[in-house]
Amino acid sequence: MENFTAYNPTRLHFGESIINKLGTTVKQYGNRVLLVYGKGSVKKYGYYSSVVEELEAAVLEIFEYSGIKPNPIIEDVEKATIIGKQNNVDVIVALGGGSVIDSAKIISLGIASNENPWDFMTWKLTPQKSIPLVTVLTLAATGTEMNAAAVVQNHSTGQKVGYVNPLMFPKDSFLDPSFTVTVPKNYTSYGIVDLIAHSLEAFFGQGEPSVIDQITIDIIKDAIQFGPLLMDDLTNVELRAKIMLDATLALNGLTSYGKKSGDWGVHGLGHELSLLFDTPHGASLSIVYPAWLKLQKNRIPKRIIKLGQGLFDVYTVDDTINQLLAFFKKIGSPVSLNEIDIPYDSRARIIEQYKKNQISGMHHSLSNNDHEKIVDFMFLNKQLF
Repeated sequence: MENFTAYNPTRLHFGESIINKLGTTVKQYGNRVLLVYGKGSVKKYGYYSSVVEELEAAVLEIFEYSGIKPNPIIEDVEKATIIGKQNNVDVIVALGGGSVIDSAKIISLGIASNENPWDFMTWKLTPQKSIPLVTVLTLAATGTEMNAAAVVQNHSTGQKVGYVNPLMFPKDSFLDPSFTVTVPKNYTSYGIVDLIAHSLEAFFGQGEPSVIDQITIDIIKDAIQFGPLLMDDLTNVELRAKIMLDATLALNGLTSYGKKSGDWGVHGLGHELSLLFDTPHGASLSIVYPAWLKLQKNRIPKRIIKLGQGLFDVYTVDDTINQLLAFFKKIGSPVSLNEIDIPYDSRARIIEQYKKNQISGMHHSLSNNDHEKIVDFMFLNKQLF
């Protein structure tokens, strides 16, 4: 077991109607609120109205930035930062999924400084402060509601970058599973894949604490058990709650206790697909993870087999990979580049992108030759062993 330090200051409010506490909670941090959200679904389904009603009831002044897209871009962060500064906001409320909340985290740094937010993302500058962030989650997937990480892309530089800083922990996060019942089938599937991928990144990181391994496996097993049931009953609030809690636990720090780091190589590979082709994040992960496991087949067989035993009661590497592929297919998430209409003649472009941004893992390093093998596996994933 590796030495570790555990820290998580986010207060989590979980359950139906928990939003009733939003206004009084936000008011603790100030009276001028920047409300950040996406492209329209939160208004269509009434979540925006519920949030605004709570904020207005607490006599808060609201300013808005809307239009955050999936695979969020730095331009939106910069524009929202300007609005926040111009209106001297005290606190941000982020209403949405991972893209909105990740963007809001970087916005919170930008408003509190006079610097370009991208300079924080690329480690050119170190932020000294942030303004408080309160989140209202509408998509169970990324775990961003209870961690200090954010991912934003910059098309002008050709980068999709992850950044972690304790200043970005949300102060409070509101998780009402009824706010996720309108998530469509494909993005419900992608969210399940994402939480599983987060758990796997921790599992394959450096350090193998037995109790945390078991907790990590149990989080994945829970998603494997209840995920397919949810896919057949999308408006079931209890099933939504189970997956919502799984997603939070997968990336709130718990699965990293006793570990030096997670690996995060698969996320790096997946981020480049999103950057190049606007592939939904979860879809990129269900394509990359089986390919990565195939690459690691003869390098870490014992670790892969331990995963297979814990999740599927199988005892070979091939059976473990097959079972994971079969699960991703069962919930409707793609497992090959062919399935998302990326032609084989894109192979060289993908490999060059991996090489350009030096995509690798924190524990299991990846060479240029590995990139080529993984890309080939991603075109062949649809074929089980």
